[in-house]
Amino acid sequence: MYPYIMLRTQISLTEADRKLLDAEAARTGRSISALIRDAVARTYGAQADAGADLQAIDAAFGAWHSRDVDGEAYVEQLRSGTRLRHAAGR
Repeated sequence: MYPYIMLRTQISLTEADRKLLDAEAARTGRSISALIRDAVARTYGAQADAGADLQAIDAAFGAWHSRDVDGEAYVEQLRSGTRLRHAAGR
């Protein structure tokens, strides 16, 4: 069936992850195993495209320039609790 040896591996998925895989398997007619193998190869294998990654980084560079606040101040504005102030006072 395969020109190479397949190793059986058990993984744990969240219900949401499994639903995504089920939907993609139904849409494409491919097995869940094949979908996972392709994802592993794209993410960690020789097929990973460092050039595409660098292009994405270059495209994102400067995306924050039109904001009036820096990243640290923006995150501080998002924080609603006083947990950090209490921790600093200890």
